[in-house]
Amino acid sequence: MRIGILGGSFDPVHRGHLGVAGAVADALALDRVLFLPAAQAPLREEAVRVNGAQRAEMLRQALDETADARFELCELELRRGGISYAVDTLRALRKERPADELIWILGVDQWARLGAWREPAELAQLAEWAVYSRPGYGEPVAEAALAGFRVHRVATAGSWDISSSAVRARLGRGEDVSDCLPDKVIEYIRKNGLYRTH
Repeated sequence: MRIGILGGSFDPVHRGHLGVAGAVADALALDRVLFLPAAQAPLREEAVRVNGAQRAEMLRQALDETADARFELCELELRRGGISYAVDTLRALRKERPADELIWILGVDQWARLGAWREPAELAQLAEWAVYSRPGYGEPVAEAALAGFRVHRVATAGSWDISSSAVRARLGRGEDVSDCLPDKVIEYIRKNGLYRTH
């Protein structure tokens, strides 16, 4: 099977995440896309606003509403805890799925920072890489590909350029976020009083 991996804090999951996953799955003929919430992303400057169990439940609600049979929640990094390094996750997934092709999905902004990730040479061996475009950022640099990375460049719609930080700010101000979040996620956030600023 061809398995895409979309990691992140998902704080909260939004329509951009779902749209990118669908576009990459279509473009690369993926059989599954694993949504992989991080316990704590190593290069994220701020702590996550809500706990891992809540972020995982928001993902469950979003994936249920999307009803895309290719989408699956993977709680590997949450179960492991601590800082979530991609190299550790890929090693674990490679053991679980030795016959599968693994394709890590990330935006061009994160691709530009890949040199700061732990053990980049090992990352190049463990997975292929799907780099999607984002408005305001240039094209993926070629140097990483020359260093042994197998890279697929995927064009995605600009309307999916949504940031979780912007969504959190809007939620904190009590603004309508129905354009950004699935209905079930909005309902879960309201029910549990998440992202309030006062």
